[in-house]
Amino acid sequence: MRWALVKVCLAVTAMVVIAFAVPLGLVIREMAGDRAFSDAERQAAMIAPTLSITTDREELTRAVLSTEPGDRGRLAVHVPAEGGPLDIGTRRATPKDVATVRKAGRASITEVTGGFALLQPTALGTGDIAVVEVFVPEGEVSHGVATAWLMLAGVGVALIVGSVAVADRLGVRMVQPAQRLAGAAQDLGEGRLGTRVPEEGPTELRSAAVAFNSMADQVVQLLANERELAADLSHRLRTPLTVLRLNAASLGEGPAAEQTRAAVQQLEHEVDTIIRTAREQRPQPQAGQTGAGCDASEVIRERMGFWSALAEDEGREVRLAGVDRTVRIPVARPELAAALDALLGNVFRHTPEGTAFSVDVHHSGDAVIVLVSDAGPGISDPKAALARGASGRDAASGVGSTGLGLDIVRRVAESTGGDLRIGRSVLGGTEVRIWIGLYGSRPERGRRGHGRRVGRRTGWQRRKEPRTTTGSGAQH
Repeated sequence: MRWALVKVCLAVTAMVVIAFAVPLGLVIREMAGDRAFSDAERQAAMIAPTLSITTDREELTRAVLSTEPGDRGRLAVHVPAEGGPLDIGTRRATPKDVATVRKAGRASITEVTGGFALLQPTALGTGDIAVVEVFVPEGEVSHGVATAWLMLAGVGVALIVGSVAVADRLGVRMVQPAQRLAGAAQDLGEGRLGTRVPEEGPTELRSAAVAFNSMADQVVQLLANERELAADLSHRLRTPLTVLRLNAASLGEGPAAEQTRAAVQQLEHEVDTIIRTAREQRPQPQAGQTGAGCDASEVIRERMGFWSALAEDEGREVRLAGVDRTVRIPVARPELAAALDALLGNVFRHTPEGTAFSVDVHHSGDAVIVLVSDAGPGISDPKAALARGASGRDAASGVGSTGLGLDIVRRVAESTGGDLRIGRSVLGGTEVRIWIGLYGSRPERGRRGHGRRVGRRTGWQRRKEPRTTTGSGAQH
């Protein structure tokens, strides 16, 4: 499309230049000739007063030589006489041409060697007709024509080059949005559901980009709703499964009882698998995706408002810091809310009532660090808790938990080029650090350590919490 537009513009501009430049060049040539012959007529008129007074040869010779064209050998006078025509000056026109002009009584231009001759009839005092001849060289007839043609050619070339450059820029402006739209459609077709198109370019392509983004959002929402529905329906089976497992436990011993308990355990495992699969396949936004960001401070304040009510009921002390200003991150609002709910939910599930916790937000220039700390018993094996699909509470068996909490948080961090880490908090319990990259870049080692030190300096430094030994109370 781009080169086609350039070719069309080149052809149209060339036609316009030719249509105007060629006639203009011809007009300039005609004007140069008219100017040269007008000057010749003026020079011929200079000798007319002398001819009306006298026809003496000597007088006419002095008059001819006193003029500029006569002095340069370009002026001649042909006077009729009894003994034959009297020719004064340098003659170039043929006697036949001179006789024709004298007989017709009208000025004429005839071609001679080296140029043209203007033959101007002039009345004498005796009633006869003399002919004044003025020579016009070829160079004067075409004087300035070549320069004018060169200027016209330069202007034409400049117009063509300028039109091609403008057409190329217009082509790029039209083609690039179209290429982005085509590439995004291909990416969406290949399953990259976070693909979006910048709404740029001409009006039609902007409308197409808006429609594409709206369609992609609807596809993502429909898939998310479908998977969440599958997960929710599977989750509802847990209550009857729990009752069934308790009933199976009371069956006593025997092959039938063992088979029943094994079947219940297998059914629980399958339900957990369905929930895990449905949620793990939830589409994630791509790092740096336009329109996929949110204000981290606003989302954290909102979710902490929800969890603070439950914390007050359980007698937990809560601290929130670093959310007093806007912090934009390339993560969709629902994804950040789900990640934060997963971490805070782990705090409530795996620490005793009355255990304090805090949430701190730090901005390090190219990343945002979210620290969730508690004063609980901590995690005995953070590496095992971070293993994908493992349950932090019972990593060995996975019973009683789908192990999706940290998995959700990790996917949110990694979608921005960040990461997730678990360590010991200044409160004595667990510190979960989420590194969210702002530009899709991986955090450097030095910055990781710096992020952890910052989190510990801004934690509850003056609060002295009793440390408990890590053990079976592992969380997340």
